[in-house]
Amino acid sequence: MQHKFFNTIAFKLTFWFTGIFSICSGVAFLFFYYLSVQNIHEQIDQELLDNALKFTTVIRRGGLVGARELALIEAQTAKDKQIFFRLLYPNGEVFASSHMAYWQDVHISNTALRHMMTEKANLFETIVIPDTKQKARILYYYVASNAILQTGIAMEDSDRFLSAFKKVFISIMAFIIIFRALSGWMLIQKALSGVKTITRIAQNITGSNLEARVNKTGNKDELDLLADTFNLMLDRIEILVKNIREMNDNIAHDLKSPITRIRGFAELALVHEDKLENYRQMAATTIEESDRLMDMINTMLFISKAETGEGDFNFQITDVSFMVTNACDLFMPLAEDKKIAINQAIDPDANIKVDIKMLQRAFTNILDNAIKYTPINGFIDVSLKKKNHWVIITIKDTGIGIESKFNEKIFERFFRTEASRTTAGTGLGLSLARTIVRNHNGDVSVTSTPGCGSVFKIRLPINNLAVI
Repeated sequence: MQHKFFNTIAFKLTFWFTGIFSICSGVAFLFFYYLSVQNIHEQIDQELLDNALKFTTVIRRGGLVGARELALIEAQTAKDKQIFFRLLYPNGEVFASSHMAYWQDVHISNTALRHMMTEKANLFETIVIPDTKQKARILYYYVASNAILQTGIAMEDSDRFLSAFKKVFISIMAFIIIFRALSGWMLIQKALSGVKTITRIAQNITGSNLEARVNKTGNKDELDLLADTFNLMLDRIEILVKNIREMNDNIAHDLKSPITRIRGFAELALVHEDKLENYRQMAATTIEESDRLMDMINTMLFISKAETGEGDFNFQITDVSFMVTNACDLFMPLAEDKKIAINQAIDPDANIKVDIKMLQRAFTNILDNAIKYTPINGFIDVSLKKKNHWVIITIKDTGIGIESKFNEKIFERFFRTEASRTTAGTGLGLSLARTIVRNHNGDVSVTSTPGCGSVFKIRLPINNLAVI
C-alpha cells in the first residue's frame, strides 16, 4: 500500500508542487536575506564614514589633541561595547584611543595598513571578536596625511535581527509548506475525483455489462473531455462486442451446415457399407464441403489482412470498362437460366490504376448477388460512368431488396438478413467487395427498397495516386 501511495498521481503532483514552491520560497528568502545584509552593511559603513568625517573636521580645526578628545566623547556617548576609535600613525603606532576594555582583542591589521599605503584608499573589513564570537565592522580611514583612524561598530544588533529574521522566515515557511502540501493534496484529490470515478466504472465493466457510462461534471474541463472520450470508447467497445457475438453466431450457423452434411453422408455410408457408391458420394461431398470451408477461411483471412493494410495488391493501369463487360458476359448464361436480362451501359476507356483481379472479384460478388436474389423474369442494369474525378459502376436489380436499417450491416462479415438465409452463401461476398474497393481508395454503397430491388454503386478515383 505504501508503494502504491507513493506512485499515485496525487502524491507526485503534491510532492512536485510543494517542492517547487519550497525552492522558489527559499530563493526568495536568500534574495531578501542578501538585500537585508547589504542594507545593514551599508548603514553601518555610512555610520563609520560619518564618524570618520567628524574626526577629519576636528583634526583640521583643532589638531590631533581635539581628535583624541572626540574619540573619548564619541565612545562614551555610544557605549564602549558598541563602538571604538583608534588614532594611529601609518606605521601602526597608536597615539590615541577610546576605552578598549571590550575591544582589546581587536588588533591592528598590518595587511590593511599596507593596502592603504599602496592604494591610498580607505578600507572596510568584517571581523569576529575572538572571545565574544561577535562580528564587528571595521573602517581604516585617513583623517590626516600622517594619521589613520581605525574605528569599529559591533554588529550584535544586526546579527540578532538577521537571526530573528531567519527564525521567523523558517517558522513561517514551515507552516506555509505544510499548509501548501495539505491544501494541494485536497485540491488535487478533488480534481482527480473524476479519474477515480472513471477507474471505478472501468473496473466494474465486464463483457456482459457494457451499459455503464461516466457522468460529466458540466464544467467543460479536461475531466469532461476525458469522460466523453471514455464513454465514446465504451460505445465502440459495446458495438464491437455486439458485432463479435453476431459474427460468432453467423460463423457457427455457416459452419454447422457443411459439417452436418458431411456427417450425414458419413452415416449413410456406414449404414450401406456394402455399396461402394455411397463411399464415393461421401468422399465427393466431403471434398466439396471442405473446399467451401477453406474458401470461407481464406476469404476471412484476406479481409482481415486487407483491413489492416497488409493485403497483397498489384496495382496497374487497366481498362475497367473492359473488365466490367467481360464479367457481365461471363454471368450471362447464369442470368439466362433464370430468364434475367442484363442490360449494359458502359463508357469506354475507363483507364485507372487498379488490381484488376481483386476488383473483378469485388464486382462479380455484387453481380452474383444481384442474379441470386432477383426472381425469374427480372432484369439487372449495369452501367459505368466517368464523372468528375470518379469512375462509378452501378449494379441495379429488381430483386427482393433490403430494409434501409441493414444498408450498412450487409457489408459486415457473415451478416445475412432473414430473407437471404434460404439462399446459398457465406455472408462474406459484400464484405470482401467493400474491403477490396476501399483498398483502392474508393467505396461501395447501396440504396434499396424491400420488394423492389437494390442499387449498388462502386466508386473508384480516377487519379488514384495514393495506391501507386
